[in-house]
Amino acid sequence: MRPSEKLEFLQIKLPPAPRPVAAYVPGVLVDGWIYVSGQLPFVEGELQYKGKVGLDVTAEQGYDAARICALNCLAVAADLAGNIDHIERVVKVTGFVNSAQGFTGQPSVINGASELLGNIFGQAGAHARAAVGVNELPLNAPVEIEMVLKIR
Repeated sequence: MRPSEKLEFLQIKLPPAPRPVAAYVPGVLVDGWIYVSGQLPFVEGELQYKGKVGLDVTAEQGYDAARICALNCLAVAADLAGNIDHIERVVKVTGFVNSAQGFTGQPSVINGASELLGNIFGQAGAHARAAVGVNELPLNAPVEIEMVLKIR
């Protein structure tokens, strides 16, 4: 099943690519590789969650935030590739979790992105990954995700 068909099957609508919140571009296409800038959990221009995971935001909400970030990354990648079906594979995901002191569940939070990518792309969604706890993120977002993808 193509990624576009899988999204339809899962009843997921790819959002419009988010606009940058500072002086950068949302993604870059170079020699068949897409590098997506860090994306926050914006839905229709609104940050869906704010604060530190493990204090202001639950791990489950962080998981959902990571999923939203991944959808925003895919929206950028699909725009650059011309279509989500032109994405051959997800290569690398880096997830940053705005973590409360003592919170060590970053891998389970970033699973929100990883599991979504697996559901959409199957084996081509299996990727290398880092899940990093950080002290702060832009706009007090709980999660930020960046990706590297290969296109056909």
